[in-house]
Amino acid sequence: MGKKMVMLAGLLLLCQPAFALTLNEARQQGLVGETLDGYIAPRAQDSQTLALVKQINEARAQSYRELAERNHLPVDDVAKLAGQKLVERAAPGEYVRGINGQWLRRK
Repeated sequence: MGKKMVMLAGLLLLCQPAFALTLNEARQQGLVGETLDGYIAPRAQDSQTLALVKQINEARAQSYRELAERNHLPVDDVAKLAGQKLVERAAPGEYVRGINGQWLRRK
């Protein structure tokens, strides 16, 4: 009976879904970076990072649309303003994409 319980516990551990990656974790690990256009971009191409980028960028796009409508501004202007602020606020060690399209690590 004890051996079966150990095997069952092991199987349950293998079947547990992986914990979702958070934006802060992805930034700290260098998997994503901020861009001047207001959206994050993947630096890694694994499925978890790409799913996070899609989720975050969709939420940001919705927020930018709402702000643009409320303030009678073009959505692109709102996104670019947010992008500038997000790039400026990036923590040391995090990546940002410069105007030349190259990734830079904040110091």
